[in-house]
Amino acid sequence: MIRFLGVIAALMVVCLISSAAARAADPRPNIIFIFSDDQAYQAIGAYGYPVGKIAPTPNFDRIAKDGMLFRECYVTNSLCGPMRAVIQTGKYSHINGFVRNGNKFNGDQQTFPKLLQAAGYQTAVIGKWHLGEHQAPQGYNYSEVLVGQGPYYNPPMLRDATGTGDIKQVEKIKHEGYTTEIIGDLTLKWLKEGRDPNKPFMLMAQHKAPHRNWQPAPKYLHLFDDVTIPEPPTLFDDYAGRPDAVKNQDMMIKKTMNAADLKLTAPGNLTPEQRATWDAAYNPKNEAFKKANLEGDDLIRWKYQRYMKDYLRCVRSVDDEIGRLLDYLDESGLAKNTVVIYCSDQGFYLGEHGWFDKRWIYEESLRTPLMVRWPGVVKPGSENHDIVSSLDLAETFLDIAGVKVPDDMQGKSLVPILKGKTPEDWRKSFYYHYYEFPGAHSVHKHEGVVDGRYKLIHFYTDDQWELIDLKENPLETKNFIDDPAHADVKARLMSELDRLRDQLKVTDEDPEGTGGPKKNKKK
Repeated sequence: MIRFLGVIAALMVVCLISSAAARAADPRPNIIFIFSDDQAYQAIGAYGYPVGKIAPTPNFDRIAKDGMLFRECYVTNSLCGPMRAVIQTGKYSHINGFVRNGNKFNGDQQTFPKLLQAAGYQTAVIGKWHLGEHQAPQGYNYSEVLVGQGPYYNPPMLRDATGTGDIKQVEKIKHEGYTTEIIGDLTLKWLKEGRDPNKPFMLMAQHKAPHRNWQPAPKYLHLFDDVTIPEPPTLFDDYAGRPDAVKNQDMMIKKTMNAADLKLTAPGNLTPEQRATWDAAYNPKNEAFKKANLEGDDLIRWKYQRYMKDYLRCVRSVDDEIGRLLDYLDESGLAKNTVVIYCSDQGFYLGEHGWFDKRWIYEESLRTPLMVRWPGVVKPGSENHDIVSSLDLAETFLDIAGVKVPDDMQGKSLVPILKGKTPEDWRKSFYYHYYEFPGAHSVHKHEGVVDGRYKLIHFYTDDQWELIDLKENPLETKNFIDDPAHADVKARLMSELDRLRDQLKVTDEDPEGTGGPKKNKKK
């Protein structure tokens, strides 16, 4: 009897050990989502544009080299806050309720991190949140996020280590240093110390950079000093023949950039040591600029060079932090079962049309960089030209984790594409809608449909239409809306716009808080 009980006890021990081993060996992939703000695809080396060759991005490029690079990733609403809400919910702005910066995100609604939590994933978000400060991010076991937009130096951050999403539980932490590096440090600290190693995780590492006003790290204040950044062919665009909205915007390098953008004044929140380093870098350059007394096109060219060098210096710091993260995944062995996804909230203008910022349906802000590394699943060095979107990310995260995608989400999982098999019913066109007017940079409200070559755009506050043909006019400087040779394309896209509006449940009046009703007149 005693011997029998001993056997039973031994079997129980074996079962317990096996159970623990099973928990420790959860086969589901980890997910790391690296996100940065206002990252132009033109400034990532893997995309092959001239700027990327002048300013290499070896660690961005590592993700593309080891995984898949998407060429046609479109955003639904080219603006920081709205796109973050789209990613959280897998739904367009008019459905999730966050249509313009300044709105407050309803964190009580269904989001992908909540669904991952319910399925046993640990979730964390570190860095820029930018979805309102009325509550801590919901659906995360750990969060440490910037206050609002957040500064480039010495950022206060809101830490919720309770995982409750209750603003009353948040601790305000004052960090000293460069924000991009601090976000990188916190990301690695959570991976090393903050998570349960026996559970799969989803971690969002979200950088502020390279958002306006492009303040570089101390170590990069002299980077590119002796380099001339190539100018885009439309730097001096005159907007001839274009809709009124294009002519009346306020986002021009020529006239919109202020002294802080151009580093003619120093940031006000630097430590004495940081300020001394900053002044040593910029004061001699600014003195030379004043002595040159530039005017006209020469002044625009100087502003462009100052803007681009500072922007690219900020990108370099993000690239460094991506490298540190990828190195840790390799060294720790996590890389083998971790999906790494890089994306930005939208693209950005690097002088095209004389602009900076985003907002438009035109290429540089409609398209966002997207790269995915998934060892053993994604073919290294592959490229994809399907029409995909950051709208698809929530669905993709869930599918990777083996969680059912809710029927009310409006995107599609990218997992089949990542496995090399685009579904036969994959989208051939895409709907876009920008709402923030009146607002920053005075970009008028507009909606449109794109199919990879053509774009039909309706600036409905002016009731003006535009038709773009990217094959005949890739620089997007000509309006084909009244061109008889494009009449069939125009009619087809008009019909497609109506179809997508119906499918996506777009109302005839803009959602509350966007600045007034919409009257969607047909041409």
